[in-house]
Amino acid sequence: MNIILLLIPVAIGVIIVAGFIFVWAVKTDQFEDLDRQGSNILFDDDEVKSTQDKPPQ
Repeated sequence: MNIILLLIPVAIGVIIVAGFIFVWAVKTDQFEDLDRQGSNILFDDDEVKSTQDKPPQ
Protein backbone atom coordinates (compact mmCIF):
# COMPACT_ATOMS: atom_id res chain seq x y z
CA MET A 1 0.00 0.00 0.00
CA ASN A 2 2.92 2.35 0.66
CA ILE A 3 4.10 2.00 -2.94
CA ILE A 4 0.96 3.83 -4.11
CA LEU A 5 2.07 6.85 -2.12
CA LEU A 6 5.23 6.86 -4.23
CA LEU A 7 3.74 5.93 -7.62
CA ILE A 8 1.00 8.55 -7.70
CA PRO A 9 3.36 11.56 -7.36
CA VAL A 10 5.78 9.98 -9.83
CA ALA A 11 2.97 9.49 -12.37
CA ILE A 12 1.78 13.07 -11.89
CA GLY A 13 5.35 14.29 -12.39
CA VAL A 14 5.72 12.31 -15.63
CA ILE A 15 2.43 13.76 -16.92
CA ILE A 16 3.56 17.30 -16.10
CA VAL A 17 6.93 16.79 -17.85
CA ALA A 18 5.19 15.31 -20.91
CA GLY A 19 2.82 18.29 -20.98
CA PHE A 20 5.72 20.76 -20.90
CA ILE A 21 7.50 18.90 -23.70
CA PHE A 22 4.33 18.92 -25.81
CA VAL A 23 3.78 22.65 -25.26
CA TRP A 24 7.43 23.34 -26.15
CA ALA A 25 7.11 21.28 -29.35
CA VAL A 26 3.99 23.15 -30.43
CA LYS A 27 5.48 26.58 -29.68
CA THR A 28 8.71 25.84 -31.59
CA ASP A 29 6.78 24.63 -34.68
CA GLN A 30 7.94 21.02 -34.43
CA PHE A 31 4.62 19.85 -35.90
CA GLU A 32 4.68 22.06 -39.00
CA ASP A 33 4.79 20.48 -42.48
CA LEU A 34 4.57 16.83 -41.44
CA ASP A 35 3.76 15.65 -44.97
CA ARG A 36 6.99 16.88 -46.54
CA GLN A 37 9.20 15.17 -43.98
CA GLY A 38 7.43 11.85 -44.48
CA SER A 39 7.89 11.92 -48.24
CA ASN A 40 11.57 12.94 -48.11
CA ILE A 41 12.62 9.32 -47.59
CA LEU A 42 11.11 8.39 -50.97
CA PHE A 43 13.34 10.66 -53.04
CA ASP A 44 17.09 10.70 -53.64
CA ASP A 45 19.13 13.72 -52.68
CA ASP A 46 21.17 14.13 -55.88
CA GLU A 47 22.85 17.34 -54.78
CA VAL A 48 24.08 15.84 -51.53
CA LYS A 49 25.41 12.67 -53.20
CA SER A 50 27.23 14.59 -55.91
CA THR A 51 29.06 16.78 -53.38
CA GLN A 52 30.04 13.78 -51.26
CA ASP A 53 31.43 11.85 -54.26
CA LYS A 54 33.85 14.62 -55.27
CA PRO A 55 37.49 14.02 -54.33
CA PRO A 56 39.03 16.63 -52.02
CA GLN A 57 40.90 19.37 -53.84
